[in-house]
Amino acid sequence: MKAWQRQGVGLENLKLVDLPTPEPGPKQLLVRVKAVSLNFRDKAIVDGVYLPHLMTQPFVPVSDASGEVVKVGSEVTKFKKGDRVTSHMFTKWKDGTPNKDDGAHALGGPKNGGLAEYMLLNEDATVMTPATLTDEEASTLPIAAFTVWFSLVEYGKIKAGDTVLVQGTGGVSVYAVQIASALGAKVIATSSSNEKLERVKALGAKEVINYAETPDWEKEVLKITEGKGVNHILEVVGGQSINRSIEALALQGHIYIIGFLESMMAEVNVFSLLAKQAHIQGINVGHRRAFEDMIRAFDELDIRPVIDTVYSFDEALDAYKHLYKGAFGKIVIKVSE
Repeated sequence: MKAWQRQGVGLENLKLVDLPTPEPGPKQLLVRVKAVSLNFRDKAIVDGVYLPHLMTQPFVPVSDASGEVVKVGSEVTKFKKGDRVTSHMFTKWKDGTPNKDDGAHALGGPKNGGLAEYMLLNEDATVMTPATLTDEEASTLPIAAFTVWFSLVEYGKIKAGDTVLVQGTGGVSVYAVQIASALGAKVIATSSSNEKLERVKALGAKEVINYAETPDWEKEVLKITEGKGVNHILEVVGGQSINRSIEALALQGHIYIIGFLESMMAEVNVFSLLAKQAHIQGINVGHRRAFEDMIRAFDELDIRPVIDTVYSFDEALDAYKHLYKGAFGKIVIKVSE
């Protein structure tokens, strides 16, 4: 089979190679990959900054994939040949608290991921693809959509009428606008582009802030909320943005630390944190049980994934370059028909 393989740090070390088509073990599925989507994690892995001590051997990158089961292992009971399925990144995290070694068993690094014509999925690390979505659309779910769902639903217990602040217009952020709005929350979105802000308003955002024009966006959030602040903030910037998020937060509100676009390090104003009685939660996707909950909900919530561009399998490097520049919504690579 054809596969892209990460053979070292840097995009120049992502190579198109020929590999043997794998055979499924007793509890595994052989899946013909139809589509994959890229996430910031994929960039961080290529750049060598995401768990570099684990990424020492060549592997097939990209955790988020959808496709069709073509062969099942002898002990598989949940899936059959012909089923449309989607991957779950943390192959051992089924429910409850995470495991210390989840990172060592994650798809797309260090375990082989979906940027290949075929991939192996463990039966317990696989979900049925929503009937309402195409393979390209479904491939955007495992990290971008599910990170939002796990934050707002599992941790935040979001309810209709809550206020949610969403930073930027990348894959996670666009999903945050859609999911929070579908669950009855009022969404405030930020971007440096007025054109993108108009697009997120069309997706459900009630208020928008151009942070290039309004650098003190946290003050604008307080103004919009009549001084109360927001109940939930999806923090994707990292660095000193966290202090602005604390200022924009309602009393006992939730901040979900999802990304580190600005910096992995932050000096936090502890007094503000105490005064707001803030809940700050680190987010690293979630467990399979909640992913299955989200899959069922997606068939009911009428959310259509926003895909910026679909690249062909041979154009994988161009897709990564697009990821490096940023996108509105998701970048997808179509692997096969």
